[in-house]
Amino acid sequence: MVGIILLVIVVLAVVVLIGMYNGLVQLRVRCDSAWSDIDVQLKRRHDLIPNLVETVKGYAAHEKGSFENVAKFRSQAMQATTPEAKAVAENQLTGALKSLFAVAESYPELKASEEFTQLQGQLSQTEDAIQNSRRYYNAVVRDFDTKLQVFPTNILAGMFGFQPRQFFEAAATDREPVAVKF
Repeated sequence: MVGIILLVIVVLAVVVLIGMYNGLVQLRVRCDSAWSDIDVQLKRRHDLIPNLVETVKGYAAHEKGSFENVAKFRSQAMQATTPEAKAVAENQLTGALKSLFAVAESYPELKASEEFTQLQGQLSQTEDAIQNSRRYYNAVVRDFDTKLQVFPTNILAGMFGFQPRQFFEAAATDREPVAVKF
């Protein structure tokens, strides 16, 4: 009788451990999948940028510094691999794109260009998709990192080498409130 009780306890413990391990693996896979979604959207963004730059160049050829910054930050963003490095590089690229759009504001004929407005619209849609992907990724990372820290899953996670993931953070300037002036 005691043997049967011990066997049931051992079987239950094994089932609980398997469930905890599988839960960690599922969250890790969801993190990888969510990061892949961000990567796809960032690649789409990177592919749109050269077309946008070329369109603006046609109207504002003397704005060389803006074009060089966009190219430099795009290259850095494409080479970044970790969420932290990608976030920093993408935030720099966003700043360079903002300056490029500021240049475009000075050229009414450029703003009226159908190609420019179409590219601008596509970039805007891509930025929205990046934000949605970022929110989902950060939610999955939050769940995964929380599971890694709670007892007793933290013991199992340590035994199997599960590591916390980094959030994909927005730029500090994106978190500041917008100043409204009348």
